[in-house]
Amino acid sequence: MNVETSRPPEPDLGALDTLIAEQAGRLAAAQRADGHWVFELEADATIPAEYILYRHYLAEIDEALERKIAVYLRRIQGAHGGWPLFHGGDFDLSASVKAYFALKAVGDSPAAPHMKRAREAILAHGGAARTNVFTRSLLALWGEVPWRAVPVMPVEIMLLPRWFPFHMGKVSYWSRTVIAPLIVLMALKPRAKNPKGVRILELFTEPPETVRKWHRNPTGEFGGTMLLWVDGILRAVEHRMPKKRRARAIAAAMKFVEERLNAVDGLGGIFPAMVNAVLAMEALGYAQDDPRLVTAKKAVDGLLVVRDDEAYCQPCWSPVWDTGLAALALMEAKNERESPAMEKAADWLLEREIKDVKGDWSWQNPSLPPGGWAFQYRNDHYPDVDDTALVAMALDRMNDPRARAAIQRSEAWIIGMQSKNGGWGAFDIDNDKYYLNNIPFADHGALLDPPTADVSGRCLAMLAQLGYKKSHPAVARAIGYLKKEQEADGSWFGRWGTNYIYGTWSVLTALNAVGEDPQQPYIRKAVAWLRARQRPDGGWGEDGATYWKERRAEVKESTASQTAWAILALMAAGEVEDPAVARGVDYLAKAPREGLRWKEEWYTAVGFPRVFYLRYHGYAAYFPLWALARYRNLKRRNARTVSWGL
Repeated sequence: MNVETSRPPEPDLGALDTLIAEQAGRLAAAQRADGHWVFELEADATIPAEYILYRHYLAEIDEALERKIAVYLRRIQGAHGGWPLFHGGDFDLSASVKAYFALKAVGDSPAAPHMKRAREAILAHGGAARTNVFTRSLLALWGEVPWRAVPVMPVEIMLLPRWFPFHMGKVSYWSRTVIAPLIVLMALKPRAKNPKGVRILELFTEPPETVRKWHRNPTGEFGGTMLLWVDGILRAVEHRMPKKRRARAIAAAMKFVEERLNAVDGLGGIFPAMVNAVLAMEALGYAQDDPRLVTAKKAVDGLLVVRDDEAYCQPCWSPVWDTGLAALALMEAKNERESPAMEKAADWLLEREIKDVKGDWSWQNPSLPPGGWAFQYRNDHYPDVDDTALVAMALDRMNDPRARAAIQRSEAWIIGMQSKNGGWGAFDIDNDKYYLNNIPFADHGALLDPPTADVSGRCLAMLAQLGYKKSHPAVARAIGYLKKEQEADGSWFGRWGTNYIYGTWSVLTALNAVGEDPQQPYIRKAVAWLRARQRPDGGWGEDGATYWKERRAEVKESTASQTAWAILALMAAGEVEDPAVARGVDYLAKAPREGLRWKEEWYTAVGFPRVFYLRYHGYAAYFPLWALARYRNLKRRNARTVSWGL
């Protein structure tokens, strides 16, 4: 990508002071009374659509609320007639079927222009029979497709031993929390109450009962073909499963669910698992006033964002992540470590440290003491190393002596969570049984939680900030892992943020913190890649489509958050004087803002690449502020070296 190579004018530090002070004041004002920050977390049409269908499934319809959600769904419909996975994205069949179904349930006429356009787009892409497994599971619960449209996942998998090729411990945390209640539903095969009798047969190119080929090999590999045969065998024998064994398996699945219900924060802290838990309890006949069911429903409703004119449902909350990042941005902006605001943030974070629960992560390291943070308000069975590393770095920078013991526990926990290859997955150790991606149920490609460069960079950055040297075995292995993971063009893949800019920022900040010489060829290659990706307007951007290899260079517009990552990455590599950094700072200084946030509609984060994308509303608030403040601070000190892990 060609950009102006002449040196731009130096950004006016006085003007930056004014901008930073304004935005820092707004961010400080957004801190909640108890010390934390939380911003909206928006996904695609599937979550709000599923929320409407969930309420119709239960015959617990809130018409005023669903009308507001319908406004949201109509607003985000794409020009292609369907619904994308992210703002400005391509048509997605499964999201479009769910959105159409939900709008029809609300009362939108199939003859309405927006419904007609959606239906035509869906049929042009093969119709509802070609949707993904999770969508077909929903359609089976509604009686829209036969259960043979869904790959067999016998509930008896709950009874399999650890050594078996498939075990719940071999899949990711999000998979197991979604699967456990879902396989109860697949065993019981309940039917939606559907009080309005809504059907969507018009979305099929042929009657669902006549479709013969529902399942596909998700990877195209021979192993996938073999597992399709296995699926056929299981389907033939499933109805012969011994009743006592099935009852024992259902009991085991519900025991798993109930131990992790997580009060009003919900099973796994994520919408799909929460809804499946409610539906499984309903199918098993839990009384309507059963505290488990009542609380599980409250957890689902707690994800709603309701405004005067529209509403939507979030996939989860992100308060720990938001609080750690907002605190780091404010400390950079105010150029201070200790303040009443940081003291309150530390209080809130320390109260949420997970010290007593050995979650599923302990299956791979039973002797490791707990010590970390989850992403949500509460999710004690599922802390993650990314949030833990972030919080530990924030607490360390706050210089609060009360946090020392918590930081030490997080150090030990993160070292104990390192995988064999030197990297870190988000929630589990060595969760890399890639053969499981061949099972027909795994057509979404997000069954596992293997080590990734961005998460590993954060863990390495934390260890380095806390004083671990390159000679430490965990650090040495991490550096080796990151070197191996570097892409041929010099970038690093971003699993949880979009995409290579995020991954490259995550790694370069860590390499700086650990003392890697920025003149090493592999770091210079990353710097060159970042420079080459700068856009003519001075910003950086990367589209959600870059998760498809053939589209890895795609970009529609520059964004404030991705520009901030690129600037932070270059400065971490010692490039504060690089003209590319000055152009990026100028872009951020001039980019339009809406109060606290820079204007940014694009999705710059990921739940599951190619499947589920996220828009953190906080990213356009704290990342640009952070980048501008760091630039100003380094320039004022005439410094080239960043002192922190992030």
